Amino acid sequence: MASMLKGCTPWPEEFVDRYWAAGHWRGNTLDNLLRDWALQYGPRTALVHGGTRITYAHLNRRVDRMAAGFRLRGLRAGQRVVVQLPNVPEFVISVFALLRAGAVPVFCPISHRASEVSHLVQVTQAVGYVGPSAYQGFDHTAMTADIAARGPFLRRVFTLEAPGSSSPYGGLTTDPAGCQYSPLGSIDAPPEPALAQSADQVAFFLLSGGTAEALQLIPRTHNDYAYQARAAAELVSLTENDVYLAALPAEFNFTFGCPGIVGTLSVGGTVVLVEDLRPAECLAVIGRERVTITSVVPAVARLWLDALPTVQADLSSLRLVQIGGAPLDRATAERVGPELGCRLQQVFGTAEGLLTLTRTADPDETVLTTQGRPLSPDDEIRIVGVDGEDVPDGEPGELLARGPYTLRGYYRASDHNARSFTADGYFRTGALARRTRDGNLVVTGRLNDPRSRSTSTT
Repeated sequence: MASMLKGCTPWPEEFVDRYWAAGHWRGNTLDNLLRDWALQYGPRTALVHGGTRITYAHLNRRVDRMAAGFRLRGLRAGQRVVVQLPNVPEFVISVFALLRAGAVPVFCPISHRASEVSHLVQVTQAVGYVGPSAYQGFDHTAMTADIAARGPFLRRVFTLEAPGSSSPYGGLTTDPAGCQYSPLGSIDAPPEPALAQSADQVAFFLLSGGTAEALQLIPRTHNDYAYQARAAAELVSLTENDVYLAALPAEFNFTFGCPGIVGTLSVGGTVVLVEDLRPAECLAVIGRERVTITSVVPAVARLWLDALPTVQADLSSLRLVQIGGAPLDRATAERVGPELGCRLQQVFGTAEGLLTLTRTADPDETVLTTQGRPLSPDDEIRIVGVDGEDVPDGEPGELLARGPYTLRGYYRASDHNARSFTADGYFRTGALARRTRDGNLVVTGRLNDPRSRSTSTT
């Protein structure tokens, strides 16, 4: 059995052998891949945020020094750290620095509050937290102090200060609960020798949807996520000349690796991070940064399309817009090409793994009406009825999946896993779908069932 963090479900050995033999898994950790990308693309621009531009070489140096700083502040290999940051360069830097330090980031939406964050801390036994000191009027430092006071786990808080401000704590401070607070910008130390890490270990955790009590943790390994991002980058023909706009939250699977941030970095492209999601701002950024590809949900796509008549923006660089996260109505789909001047790609996916996508060469009707075909040749999908038996093509049923980047179990959730997976390892996505005669999927909604677990393409 593949070695994974205790509390995770590994892939059976026969599948491990299959995915290695197929070349899907290659044994590279994500932080080591960043080292390779920095060597290959050093002077090219990796990240853009407002007026800030960071090269690949600088990104890797900053990750190196922050990783050493995290270890200096007491973080150790295997420990979990909640990361709750908006779309800023520090999100990418912190995640890769934690990976390089051997820690395991737990991706947390910036909108989550004490109930969700404390749940994540308790389930993962997270010793660390990376987040803003305060953001959009909410005091994240006070929230983490309260969580630390009520539990034995959280003992390291690293706060991102707003531009032009300084931490009220000054430098390193310890509160009565024994929790240390440090400005994230102060986490800096001379780089250390690289840790020996295994690519079959958990790289980070994504979250399933739901309330605090229903949140489930999705372990993503270095091997499976590197493959997902690489395969998605190849499918959309990403090159070093591409510019990806991270318009949705960076911690979403859709944004981070479909191909998203990781896929773009893997080919030497540029990632543009935006916090202001208003259509006028996003469309202006597309023109200013010559964005070529982005990914949005249907509601955002409609807002952009409706704003076009009132926004003066040059969108001529845009070649592909991925739309996923919810069913896309045909009327909106038909507007994308003519009004944005680019190709539409429909996407269905889950943070748990499976991705299906339309292809560039697909007929227009396929792109307008389906969510395409699975990303990997080793993705196995079934569509089953209420009796658990496969239904004929064209008939609706629940979509089940297993494959080289689809989990085999949620973290520390044995009871939930018994309901969420079949005996032979298929993940019950909770999505209602049907398969067309030519093998494309049409995802129509969710099962009306409290067992439903995943959220589409986030």
